[in-house]
Amino acid sequence: MKRRAVYPGTFDPVTYGHIDLIKRARTLFDEVIVAVGRNPGKAPLFTVAERVDLLKRATRSMTGVRIDQFDTLLVNYVRQRGCRVMVRGLRMLSDFEYEFQMTLTNRKLSSQVETIFMMPSEAYAYVSARLIKEAGALGADLSAFVPPFVADALRRKLRGVRA
Repeated sequence: MKRRAVYPGTFDPVTYGHIDLIKRARTLFDEVIVAVGRNPGKAPLFTVAERVDLLKRATRSMTGVRIDQFDTLLVNYVRQRGCRVMVRGLRMLSDFEYEFQMTLTNRKLSSQVETIFMMPSEAYAYVSARLIKEAGALGADLSAFVPPFVADALRRKLRGVRA
């Protein structure tokens, strides 16, 4: 039986921190489904289709990684994909409170789905998509944070050009 997990998120945009977690989760699971959430409450810069495309490009060389999208209750999505495990990243202590609350809620909604927390590699512990967007809007060099094609898409999006 294959060990499968879902790594859900907004990925707006995908960063080297996300890619690091995908690679590391893949060493623990036979298949990792990276699930892009619509999450309109976060007012994403990129559309779901654009985020899926950027993730597919970022993970193109990885075996056992599938990119998908969802707009349903997360625990239902995880079960529909035949998984029992969700992978979540914890960068800083500030992430813990939100993730803890969400995990306990998800456990109440479905005791069949477990959440595994992974910390990013030290080099990416401070990287957040929100900060990348802010820095990009101010013209920063993003090469240390995102792949070149993501930096290009972000620059074009911030200038109002279709990514």
